Amino acid sequence: MYFTLKRLSDIIFSFIALIILLPLFFLIFILIYLTSGKPVFFKQERVGKNWEIFYLYKFRTMKLSETGEDYGVTSANDSRITTVGRILRTYKLDELPQLINVLWGKMSVVGPRPELEKFAMIYRNDYDKILKLKPGISDYASIKYHNESKLLKENEDPEIYYLNNILPDKINLNKQYISEASLTTDFKIIITTLKTIFNDTKN
Repeated sequence: MYFTLKRLSDIIFSFIALIILLPLFFLIFILIYLTSGKPVFFKQERVGKNWEIFYLYKFRTMKLSETGEDYGVTSANDSRITTVGRILRTYKLDELPQLINVLWGKMSVVGPRPELEKFAMIYRNDYDKILKLKPGISDYASIKYHNESKLLKENEDPEIYYLNNILPDKINLNKQYISEASLTTDFKIIITTLKTIFNDTKN
Protein backbone atom coordinates (compact mmCIF):
# COMPACT_ATOMS: atom_id res chain seq x y z
CA MET A 1 0.00 0.00 0.00
CA TYR A 2 2.84 2.41 0.86
CA PHE A 3 4.48 2.09 -2.56
CA THR A 4 1.14 2.49 -4.36
CA LEU A 5 0.35 5.68 -2.44
CA LYS A 6 3.93 6.89 -2.88
CA ARG A 7 3.73 6.49 -6.65
CA LEU A 8 0.33 8.19 -6.76
CA SER A 9 1.61 11.13 -4.72
CA ASP A 10 4.70 11.34 -6.95
CA ILE A 11 2.52 11.62 -10.07
CA ILE A 12 0.23 14.24 -8.56
CA PHE A 13 3.07 16.29 -7.02
CA SER A 14 5.32 16.27 -10.10
CA PHE A 15 2.47 17.00 -12.52
CA ILE A 16 1.17 19.97 -10.52
CA ALA A 17 4.70 21.26 -9.84
CA LEU A 18 5.63 21.12 -13.54
CA ILE A 19 2.51 23.10 -14.50
CA ILE A 20 3.09 25.74 -11.81
CA LEU A 21 6.81 26.03 -12.60
CA LEU A 22 6.38 26.14 -16.38
CA PRO A 23 7.02 29.93 -16.60
CA LEU A 24 10.18 29.50 -14.50
CA PHE A 25 11.30 26.60 -16.72
CA PHE A 26 10.85 28.82 -19.77
CA LEU A 27 12.82 31.71 -18.19
CA ILE A 28 15.72 29.44 -17.22
CA PHE A 29 15.65 27.84 -20.68
CA ILE A 30 16.00 31.28 -22.33
CA LEU A 31 18.78 32.41 -19.95
CA ILE A 32 20.88 29.30 -20.54
CA TYR A 33 20.31 29.39 -24.30
CA LEU A 34 21.23 33.09 -24.62
CA THR A 35 24.33 32.91 -22.40
CA SER A 36 25.87 29.55 -23.32
CA GLY A 37 23.84 28.07 -26.16
CA LYS A 38 22.63 24.51 -26.55
CA PRO A 39 22.03 22.07 -25.03
CA VAL A 40 19.95 23.67 -22.29
CA PHE A 41 19.45 20.41 -20.45
CA PHE A 42 22.18 18.23 -19.01
CA LYS A 43 21.56 14.50 -18.91
CA GLN A 44 23.68 11.90 -17.21
CA GLU A 45 23.39 8.16 -16.77
CA ARG A 46 22.61 7.09 -13.21
CA VAL A 47 21.66 3.79 -11.62
CA GLY A 48 18.02 3.42 -10.63
CA LYS A 49 15.90 0.77 -9.00
CA ASN A 50 17.31 -2.74 -9.46
CA TRP A 51 20.42 -1.27 -11.15
CA GLU A 52 18.45 -0.02 -14.14
CA ILE A 53 20.37 2.69 -15.97
CA PHE A 54 18.37 5.85 -16.70
CA TYR A 55 19.07 9.43 -17.71
CA LEU A 56 18.83 12.00 -14.93
CA TYR A 57 17.92 15.47 -16.22
CA LYS A 58 19.08 18.84 -14.94
CA PHE A 59 19.44 22.32 -16.36
CA ARG A 60 22.98 22.63 -17.69
CA THR A 61 25.14 24.69 -15.34
CA MET A 62 28.57 23.99 -16.81
CA LYS A 63 30.43 24.69 -20.03
CA LEU A 64 30.37 21.92 -22.58
CA SER A 65 33.22 19.45 -22.25
CA GLU A 66 35.60 19.80 -25.20
CA THR A 67 36.73 16.20 -24.81
CA GLY A 68 33.25 14.78 -24.48
CA GLU A 69 34.15 13.51 -21.03
CA ASP A 70 31.22 13.08 -18.67
CA TYR A 71 31.07 15.20 -15.53
CA GLY A 72 31.62 13.43 -12.21
CA VAL A 73 32.11 15.13 -8.87
CA THR A 74 31.95 18.93 -9.04
CA SER A 75 33.26 21.38 -6.45
CA ALA A 76 31.99 24.92 -5.87
CA ASN A 77 35.09 26.50 -7.41
CA ASP A 78 34.98 24.45 -10.63
CA SER A 79 35.95 26.81 -13.46
CA ARG A 80 33.52 25.06 -15.82
CA ILE A 81 30.47 26.42 -13.97
CA THR A 82 28.81 29.22 -15.93
CA THR A 83 27.58 32.49 -14.43
CA VAL A 84 23.93 31.51 -14.85
CA GLY A 85 24.80 28.00 -13.68
CA ARG A 86 26.23 29.29 -10.42
CA ILE A 87 22.96 31.09 -9.68
CA LEU A 88 20.91 28.01 -10.54
CA ARG A 89 23.07 25.85 -8.28
CA THR A 90 22.78 28.30 -5.38
CA TYR A 91 18.99 28.07 -5.43
CA LYS A 92 18.92 24.38 -6.49
CA LEU A 93 16.97 25.40 -9.61
CA ASP A 94 19.14 23.18 -11.80
CA GLU A 95 17.49 20.18 -10.12
CA LEU A 96 13.95 21.06 -11.25
CA PRO A 97 13.95 18.95 -14.47
CA GLN A 98 14.16 15.87 -12.26
CA LEU A 99 10.42 16.34 -11.78
CA ILE A 100 10.22 14.91 -15.31
CA ASN A 101 12.11 11.83 -14.09
CA VAL A 102 9.57 11.52 -11.29
CA LEU A 103 6.58 11.84 -13.62
CA TRP A 104 8.06 9.17 -15.91
CA GLY A 105 8.47 6.83 -12.97
CA LYS A 106 12.26 6.60 -12.98
CA MET A 107 12.56 8.55 -9.73
CA SER A 108 10.51 9.48 -6.69
CA VAL A 109 10.25 12.84 -4.96
CA VAL A 110 11.88 11.29 -1.89
CA GLY A 111 14.39 8.46 -2.01
CA PRO A 112 18.14 7.73 -2.06
CA ARG A 113 19.88 10.06 -4.49
CA PRO A 114 20.76 8.30 -7.79
CA GLU A 115 24.48 7.65 -8.05
CA LEU A 116 26.90 7.26 -10.94
CA GLU A 117 27.28 3.57 -11.77
CA LYS A 118 31.08 3.67 -11.42
CA PHE A 119 30.73 4.94 -7.85
CA ALA A 120 27.88 2.60 -6.90
CA MET A 121 29.86 -0.41 -8.13
CA ILE A 122 32.60 0.33 -5.60
CA TYR A 123 30.03 -0.25 -2.85
CA ARG A 124 28.12 -2.94 -4.73
CA ASN A 125 26.86 -4.88 -1.69
CA ASP A 126 25.42 -1.72 -0.13
CA TYR A 127 23.77 -0.59 -3.34
CA ASP A 128 22.20 -4.01 -3.90
CA LYS A 129 20.08 -3.11 -0.86
CA ILE A 130 19.66 0.61 -1.57
CA LEU A 131 18.54 0.07 -5.17
CA LYS A 132 15.55 -1.96 -4.11
CA LEU A 133 13.90 1.49 -3.93
CA LYS A 134 13.54 4.13 -6.62
CA PRO A 135 16.07 6.95 -6.30
CA GLY A 136 14.70 10.34 -5.30
CA ILE A 137 15.18 14.07 -5.66
CA SER A 138 15.83 14.48 -1.94
CA ASP A 139 16.67 12.33 1.06
CA TYR A 140 18.50 12.50 4.39
CA ALA A 141 21.84 12.67 2.60
CA SER A 142 20.75 15.55 0.35
CA ILE A 143 19.79 17.55 3.42
CA LYS A 144 22.98 16.80 5.36
CA TYR A 145 25.21 17.46 2.33
CA HIS A 146 23.34 20.44 0.92
CA ASN A 147 26.72 22.23 0.85
CA GLU A 148 28.58 19.28 -0.67
CA SER A 149 30.23 21.33 -3.42
CA LYS A 150 31.74 23.62 -0.77
CA LEU A 151 33.14 20.65 1.13
CA LEU A 152 34.68 19.30 -2.06
CA LYS A 153 36.16 22.73 -2.80
CA GLU A 154 38.38 22.40 0.27
CA ASN A 155 40.04 19.19 -0.96
CA GLU A 156 42.78 18.76 -3.54
CA ASP A 157 41.16 15.63 -5.00
CA PRO A 158 37.37 16.08 -4.72
CA GLU A 159 36.56 12.68 -6.22
CA ILE A 160 38.74 10.71 -3.79
CA TYR A 161 37.38 12.68 -0.85
CA TYR A 162 33.83 12.02 -2.05
CA LEU A 163 34.41 8.28 -2.42
CA ASN A 164 36.23 7.83 0.88
CA ASN A 165 34.36 10.23 3.15
CA ILE A 166 31.05 11.52 1.82
CA LEU A 167 29.67 8.51 -0.08
CA PRO A 168 30.06 6.01 2.81
CA ASP A 169 28.10 8.37 5.07
CA LYS A 170 25.46 8.85 2.37
CA ILE A 171 25.12 5.06 2.15
CA ASN A 172 24.45 4.86 5.89
CA LEU A 173 21.85 7.63 5.60
CA ASN A 174 20.23 5.79 2.68
CA LYS A 175 19.97 2.66 4.81
CA GLN A 176 18.40 4.73 7.57
CA TYR A 177 15.79 6.01 5.13
CA ILE A 178 15.01 2.48 3.94
CA SER A 179 14.39 1.38 7.53
CA GLU A 180 12.12 4.39 8.19
CA ALA A 181 10.40 4.71 4.81
CA SER A 182 6.80 5.90 5.11
CA LEU A 183 4.62 8.70 3.77
CA THR A 184 5.15 10.56 7.04
CA THR A 185 8.92 10.28 6.69
CA ASP A 186 8.72 11.44 3.07
CA PHE A 187 6.64 14.47 4.06
CA LYS A 188 9.13 15.43 6.79
CA ILE A 189 12.03 15.15 4.33
CA ILE A 190 10.24 17.37 1.79
CA ILE A 191 9.55 20.05 4.42
CA THR A 192 13.11 19.90 5.78
CA THR A 193 14.51 20.10 2.24
CA LEU A 194 12.50 23.24 1.48
CA LYS A 195 13.61 24.82 4.77
CA THR A 196 17.24 23.99 4.01
CA ILE A 197 17.06 25.53 0.54
CA PHE A 198 15.39 28.65 1.96
CA ASN A 199 18.07 29.02 4.65
CA ASP A 200 20.85 28.54 2.10
CA THR A 201 19.51 31.37 -0.04
CA LYS A 202 19.74 33.73 2.94
CA ASN A 203 23.42 32.95 3.57
